[in-house]
Order: sequence, then structure tokens, then C-alpha cells
Amino acid sequence: MVRSIVVKKASVRDRLIVDVDVFMNQPDDFDFSPRASIEGKSLSISNGGNETGDSIELDDEQMNVAERDRMIELRVKFSVDGMHGVLTHKTRNVRTGPNAKKLAEPRWKTVLPISL
Repeated sequence: MVRSIVVKKASVRDRLIVDVDVFMNQPDDFDFSPRASIEGKSLSISNGGNETGDSIELDDEQMNVAERDRMIELRVKFSVDGMHGVLTHKTRNVRTGPNAKKLAEPRWKTVLPISL
């Protein structure tokens, strides 16, 4: 289950791109089906069937692109709070230590239709 959704930023390239952080309850949770809707100049992202979500105010250029395309590109970063803990002993030369490789970050990119 999704615990919270935080909209980080919105930008325009070829289409409207929205970066989102999604916090899950447990690492085994796979229940996430995003929905996008616009009311006025506010874009809200929510999980399907739940009230969990966040919104962001769009400027005129972002609003024009959203109305033109009627879709957004959603970039999601999944995380679970407290899963890895806090690193207390750092290796001086990172290339030779046990932390030489980064942990995998679960990311997801999709295109969502907007309901106006």
C-alpha cells in the first residue's frame, strides 16, 4: 500500500514531466496505480482508489502543454522509510571498500492521461 505521495517538481520538455516520490509501507508492496487530474491550475497525482496523493500548481506554459497533450510523463521514485538504516562507518577510499557499488534505486517512468 502507498503511504504517501510527494510531488517534487513539474517541468516542460516535449510534454509535461512530473517527478514524484512514492513512500510504500513495506518493501513487498506492489499496489500502485497512479491517476492524474487537473482542477483549475492544480495538477493532483493520486493512487487509484485511495485519497493518498499530492498536488502542485502549474504555471501558464505547463498548463498549455497539459491541455494540448492531455497526458503527462510521470517519473516515480519508490522508497520505504527506515529500510536501509543509517550508514555509520564510511570507507575512506570508496573504490576499495564494501560500499563501492550503489544500492539499486527503484525508479519507474510512465505516461498518464489527464482527467480535466
